[in-house]
Amino acid sequence: MSEQPNAVQIRNLTKVFRSGETDLHILSGVSLELNRGEAIAITGPSGTGKSTLLYIVGLLDTPTSGEVLFANEQPHQWSDAAQARFRSQNIGFIFQDHHLLPQCTVLENVLVPTLAAAGADDAAEQRARDLLERVGLKDRLQHRPAQLSGGEKQRVAVCRSLINQPLLLLADEPTGNLDPKTADAVGTLLLEVASEQDVVLMCVTHSLELAARFPRHFELTDGKLAESGKK
Repeated sequence: MSEQPNAVQIRNLTKVFRSGETDLHILSGVSLELNRGEAIAITGPSGTGKSTLLYIVGLLDTPTSGEVLFANEQPHQWSDAAQARFRSQNIGFIFQDHHLLPQCTVLENVLVPTLAAAGADDAAEQRARDLLERVGLKDRLQHRPAQLSGGEKQRVAVCRSLINQPLLLLADEPTGNLDPKTADAVGTLLLEVASEQDVVLMCVTHSLELAARFPRHFELTDGKLAESGKK
């Protein structure tokens, strides 16, 4: 039996920006392989390309060279429309700002990503209800974002990122706007739910406390990605 490919493979990824007459090398040969259920944190100084790496892997930006494979598929070679469909079905995003729609209820916000595909059918609604119950928000389904605390909003964002049962979950400073106690709770929740859902979790953070809780911790410095504690 042939060996199954890694869920996500990043191969020799580079990103170069032109600044005047100078080339600015943001990523310089980044490589990484991850399987379902793996969770990594990426730290590093501001401006080193952490978010750029996340956006390239999430098909929101394009690399200068190199490739990103999802179970041997290469979405960066596809049309914009095909990339958008793949992104909607296979990649979940959590940002520092929750980006909830203020006019929608908690339940409706979680269901928003399903609208780009077949729509919010009964199965999707039940998944949303189950996820919201899992994160302790079963009594807040009909509330709107203005009625929620910061931690509750971010928990809704976690549920929304998982509603389409993605292969990959990308978190960009998911606790950056939260107080320490709430950040700790959301960090715990993120790791637990990602493990339960068997997704690949990549988290960019400035919080060394959050990064230390991940099974694997990488540092991005001078465009190079190195695993903390390894030479």
